[in-house]
Amino acid sequence: MLTRPEARLIWAANPWLYVLLCAFRHAGPLTRVPRVGWVVTDPVLARRVLNDHAAFTMGGEGGVGHLWAQLFGPEMGGFFDGPRHAELRTAVRDLFTEDAARDLIARTQGPHHARLAADLTNGATIDIADTARVLAGRMVCDLLGLPAEQPADDYRRMFTLGERLASLALGTTASTDLPAPVLSEARAIVDELTAAVPSAYRSAAPSGPSGPRSAGPPTLLGRCRMLGLSEDVARGLATLLVVAGTETGVSGTLRTVALLHDSNQQRLVLDDFEALLPAVVREGLRVATPAPLIGRHVARDVQLTPRARLRPGQRILVLTHLANNAVGPFDVTRPYVPETRQLWFGAGRHLCLGAAVARAQVAATLRALLASGRPYRIEARLEARRALVPTYKKLLVRTDT
Repeated sequence: MLTRPEARLIWAANPWLYVLLCAFRHAGPLTRVPRVGWVVTDPVLARRVLNDHAAFTMGGEGGVGHLWAQLFGPEMGGFFDGPRHAELRTAVRDLFTEDAARDLIARTQGPHHARLAADLTNGATIDIADTARVLAGRMVCDLLGLPAEQPADDYRRMFTLGERLASLALGTTASTDLPAPVLSEARAIVDELTAAVPSAYRSAAPSGPSGPRSAGPPTLLGRCRMLGLSEDVARGLATLLVVAGTETGVSGTLRTVALLHDSNQQRLVLDDFEALLPAVVREGLRVATPAPLIGRHVARDVQLTPRARLRPGQRILVLTHLANNAVGPFDVTRPYVPETRQLWFGAGRHLCLGAAVARAQVAATLRALLASGRPYRIEARLEARRALVPTYKKLLVRTDT
């Protein structure tokens, strides 16, 4: 059951998503819906779909690869389900370990979190939504290999462009074929969003320092060049990282902050902060599930349940929000739930590369908010409207006196 703040947030972002979540809350694990496709709400079945890469693909109609192929060409469309995808994930794995994620967040956000903690301790009211957007932009630029010391407004602009691009996908629940006017608008956004990518790609070192902890250049664009991926594919991956690294990362962070506040569990967390922090992060991401649905294209006949045989060309929507939230509301004392393990990051070979980065970002923000040893309160909040990823446009916080 959605809490009132979460219900308002999802409704403001995407009324169709809100209706979908309400309609299937009590449905069976797998349902066929005319003009939409098959809908999965069960976490075990969801994981089976996301792990079966032969039957369920990203490149066909219904998958994100189909959207990206229209924006960046057929090479990009074939990338998600091809061997180069696995090659790239292997090549960049060391950039996304738990240690690397903590280092990335400390390097790009640490001083800002320290100032945030000091300002809150001194009684200031902070718009944590604006802070999160700016810091996410810094982190993404550093990871890609773009200039990371830009004015805050440049990072706000990056987030706005990513938000506009993501919002164009709001109408793709029934079909991922983009009409010509939408495609033209999306390409214009991508051109502005990735304006600095070609030069950064060409100037990235094709190899990096050797050693047991280094697999090549320290940036994602550097690894793309090292592997010989085309500039178009590099632009596509950079765009994907901007959208995923800012939109979903900011949503997960802000909603965890709000969930902890709204559940009245801050004092419990403060009394045993280090022990409970991992559970707070896990519960926040589980309940928020920043990617509330994941689409796939059915590539071959598959008997998914005894009564459901899926045919090539059909679509399937995994309602990860319902799959994750079936176990109950936000609760920092909830034991680990194996059925939903990291399902908010997807599953299989397309499990979100930035999962550790997202956890580190949420944890660092909570540390800053609770550094004074006192709970924070939300003074005001404003939900973002028409957003693919539900989030707050404004979230004003202040430390309790």
